[in-house]
Amino acid sequence: MPDPAHPAEPAASGLIAAQTRGAVGLAQLNRPDARNALSPDLMEELGAVLERWDEDPDIGCVVIAGGDDWFAAGADIKAMASRSFQETLTTSSVHFWPRLARVRTPIVAAVSGYALGGGCELALACDMIVASENAEFGQPEILLGIIPGGGGTQRLSRLVGPSRAKDLIFTGRMVGAAEALEIGLVDEVVAPEEVYAAARRWAEQFVNGPAVALAAAKKVIDGGLDVDLRTGLDLEAEVFAALFATDDRRIGMDSFVAKGPGKAEFTGR
Repeated sequence: MPDPAHPAEPAASGLIAAQTRGAVGLAQLNRPDARNALSPDLMEELGAVLERWDEDPDIGCVVIAGGDDWFAAGADIKAMASRSFQETLTTSSVHFWPRLARVRTPIVAAVSGYALGGGCELALACDMIVASENAEFGQPEILLGIIPGGGGTQRLSRLVGPSRAKDLIFTGRMVGAAEALEIGLVDEVVAPEEVYAAARRWAEQFVNGPAVALAAAKKVIDGGLDVDLRTGLDLEAEVFAALFATDDRRIGMDSFVAKGPGKAEFTGR
């Protein structure tokens, strides 16, 4: 899936193949022998890559991808089976999800094959999901006597509604790409050979875009889901006003007055 003309960056353990194509970063999960299961080491490496790109003004958007048959499985069940209550509370994987939520750069998931358990939660944590026609999504944790622990109960219910989320989580059943699109779990379904290109097309919209405003919009939308409407409106008003202190706001408005919409050349400041 990665473009061979843009070689992967060196990684600590090779669990993430990271490369850039222009202003788009691609983070590909790289545990094919383990169905891209989200081990603590993989999540640590993915978090580090995303944070590095989040601080890079040359990166306008990020694509997270897996393999052709597996986007990502869940956690390593063999390792999890012996974990105690206290170990579960302190494991590094618990801290990965808030870390991912703090990334300001837009993220799109390019999902081929299975996205199950933590893999489904990883896709749900992205800002958009482009799915292959062969994609399958599911939160099968209930079949192990547990529930999703990486945001699945919260993000899924906000995305598809509580009744559909309960159906998927209570039964542990999988849904194909067509049903996932119908219920609003994914945003676009394409042929298997097109999934990365389609994700990249969405990502490339934000190249040289108003990075500060994009980060602000993401912060307000995501933050507003956790509070009541009045508090969300107050957050929006505060962040809206703060953007008037940015160079991008001045550039965007001056360009609009002089040239019309869509012609501004933003600096990301």
